[in-house]
Amino acid sequence: MRTNANTVRHIACVGTGTIGAGWAAYFLARGFDVSATDPGANAEAGLRRIVDQAWPQLEKLGLANGASPDRLRFTSNLSEAVHQAEFIQESAPDREDLKIELFAEIDAAAPSDTVIASSSSQFLPTRLAQKCRHPERCVIGHPFTPSYLIPLVEVVGGEHTDPAVIDWAVDFYTAIGKKALKLKKEILSYIANRLQHVVHQEAHRLIDAGVCDFEDVDVAMAYGPGLRWAFAGPLMCSHMGGGKGGIRHMIEHFGWDGPPGLRDEAIDTAERVAGDLSMDEVEQWRDQNLVTMLKSLRPLPRR
Repeated sequence: MRTNANTVRHIACVGTGTIGAGWAAYFLARGFDVSATDPGANAEAGLRRIVDQAWPQLEKLGLANGASPDRLRFTSNLSEAVHQAEFIQESAPDREDLKIELFAEIDAAAPSDTVIASSSSQFLPTRLAQKCRHPERCVIGHPFTPSYLIPLVEVVGGEHTDPAVIDWAVDFYTAIGKKALKLKKEILSYIANRLQHVVHQEAHRLIDAGVCDFEDVDVAMAYGPGLRWAFAGPLMCSHMGGGKGGIRHMIEHFGWDGPPGLRDEAIDTAERVAGDLSMDEVEQWRDQNLVTMLKSLRPLPRR
């Protein structure tokens, strides 16, 4: 295993659908040589189309300065794609049986010290690596669409993953500009998708009860909590919702509906994240972010 994320120069992308092609575009923009592979018909054409689509957006963010999409090489031969790779991002269709076999094939063909990360959105890494000779180097590196723009990557290790590999993956994703989130233990669907699932379930209940329709739900989320959640999660929103008294006042006023043992941890975490900022300063930060977004948001174009 490479001990320094900055030593990686050659990345293999296995699977070139929407997620895999987005990863390829991002890796290229960060200056890597990228070998991509996919057995599908017209896979290369689809890959290059998505890279071309993503490139102007990456340039606007300043991520592609000095980089070139010409460093992309496509092959239909998986072994050829991974045999010299220093990091491998697997993004095949999200079928567990397919990924188990694919991981075993990648594991057999790749250098033994190369970390293999899956873009899976739900499966346990322990199960994905069950047929690998080197399960200790297998992790989940779950991105969000579009993977070339959204920063979050959830990093999950399995029962046999070397803890140093998990930390290496976190360091690697962080070094290339992603927001790497390390889960403390593996769980199906990880964190963000489970939270999204709760929102979807409640939306369906409201619609089924006749309270609203699907478009109403989107309006409620996009023009309400969604704006705040873009820069502050539920905990920090609770901190700001308490006014000048912060999260302590929020809980005193509305009560605490979480597990009793987590109340103090929530307060301590919110206050630690806010650091030595006064609530006036936290609110200024909130308002500046909201103004920036409100001025920059674009409605869905109409023909």
